[in-house]
Amino acid sequence: MNIPLKLLRALDGARGRAISVAIGTAFAIAMLVLAVVALARTVEPGLLDVIADGARNAPVEVILAAAAFLGAFALRAVLWRRVAPSVPFGHALAGIMVATGANHVLPFRLGEPLRVVSVVRRAGVRADDATASTVALRVGDVLALLAIGLVLGPAVVWESLGWWGVPIVAVLVVLGAVGIWSVRRGARAGRLRSPDVVVVVGTLAAWFLEAVLVWRVASWAGVEVSYLDAVVVGSVAVAAQLVAIAPGGVGTYEAAASLALVATAGVSASEAVAIAVAVHVAKTILTVGGGLVATFVPTPGMLGRFRVPSARRTVDSGASTSTPDDSSVDSPDPRRPVVLFLPAYNEEPRVEAVIERAPTSIGDHPVEVVVVDDGSSDATAAVARAAGASVVTHRPNRGLGAAVATGFREGVERNAVAVAFCDADGEYDPADLADLVLPIIDGDADYVVGSRFAGTIEHMRPHRRFGNQVLTRWVRWMARVPITDGQSGYRALSYPAARDTVVAHDYNYAQVLTLDLVMRGYRYHEVPIRYHFRESGRSFVRLGRYLRRCVPATWRVVNDRVDAPEPAAVV
Repeated sequence: MNIPLKLLRALDGARGRAISVAIGTAFAIAMLVLAVVALARTVEPGLLDVIADGARNAPVEVILAAAAFLGAFALRAVLWRRVAPSVPFGHALAGIMVATGANHVLPFRLGEPLRVVSVVRRAGVRADDATASTVALRVGDVLALLAIGLVLGPAVVWESLGWWGVPIVAVLVVLGAVGIWSVRRGARAGRLRSPDVVVVVGTLAAWFLEAVLVWRVASWAGVEVSYLDAVVVGSVAVAAQLVAIAPGGVGTYEAAASLALVATAGVSASEAVAIAVAVHVAKTILTVGGGLVATFVPTPGMLGRFRVPSARRTVDSGASTSTPDDSSVDSPDPRRPVVLFLPAYNEEPRVEAVIERAPTSIGDHPVEVVVVDDGSSDATAAVARAAGASVVTHRPNRGLGAAVATGFREGVERNAVAVAFCDADGEYDPADLADLVLPIIDGDADYVVGSRFAGTIEHMRPHRRFGNQVLTRWVRWMARVPITDGQSGYRALSYPAARDTVVAHDYNYAQVLTLDLVMRGYRYHEVPIRYHFRESGRSFVRLGRYLRRCVPATWRVVNDRVDAPEPAAVV
């Protein structure tokens, strides 16, 4: 009595969904194994050798058959673009190939949603437009397939599908109606176009192109099958895959295709199975191969961008030192301060010395030191005020990323000509502040990083030096700029860059900050600085946790800005 209740509870929630997926996948794999074993016992190896020899002796036919098969998918991409003009042809073809390739390796035709996912993620197409057009075209595709079979070989189709095909067709008709209604609603908004006679004819033509592969494989087997019979065989075999359980419909495809070959062309059962297996293998190779290519081409790939775009653009350099209300200023206003903020957490023994080393002015610009006390439990705030710094306090502790974000906000509110920050633990020398902010004040840069490796390192533990250099090379590769210190804690930003900055992470704010600003078009620059490893206290960064958070966050910032300005040139 309690077993069903326990099972229902186990299948509820994220853990239950994972269990359900695992059970379904295991069942599908089991069906695949059974189908492969059954086919291995049914197919005569000698017949497959005959087909292989026939293909080797007709290389031009092989190329033309493959081109016709793949051309069917290119035609479908053209038709998709006709209904949804916002879908670029390259991404339409990639979405179709990725989904079809996935259908050949996943059970239950789970690759189908990837058509929508691909164009939405990679081409920025509206999800509702991609879904409506995909449903309408895909359902129309299958109904066209069944119509071809019923016109050219009604007896074969009925024998293959039987009465169970009726409810399937009914469901398809309903789905098609919903898809057409959604497309028409998008058409009224000017984003989509209703399917016309060109779409109908093109959809039918795509299936005739796919049938070329069946036709030629049969000829390589030495079996005479007319082209129209090949169209019927292809229609029946693909229609049977609508209820495929095993990955790629293995077993289902061969059974339906064999039955159709025997009924239409009168070939023997052994020849029919061999031809069906050979066609299915060829289709799997072409679709999986095409799907793998389409995963990466065109850019961005299905897995997303791993680097910023290669083209270079910069923001208007005249805006680097101006405010939104003062965009026409040719030279910086000497009344505007340079803000140096120090994120601090329990830095009572060190913060005073750091504040005292900050210059009081840089040129005509006063320097204002702000300590962002991130919920310290010691006297950090009191010591900082006594040393002459302004203090902004977080209660409770919110993390380094939040402290950095607060510091930028404080600099923008003070109308700073440049906003800089460094750690409050003495690792970085505030006396180097002028080197960081002068390129910004002079209008030569928007974002300046103090490089420890281009400057002087008094001491750094070997494992930290190695880790910094590895991560720096990675960030340099992603950003496409010659970065020498990707993790430096000493940086300066122009007013617009500080205003536009979004800091959402603690462990990798440095990498995310750099990639975000480069993607926005701000000019990157580095200056050498002095670095001394902290003599007391303990860093909160742990390598494993750092990498777990760093990699996904940097991927997101690159991919969330696909439509952002191209990356900045290096000064």
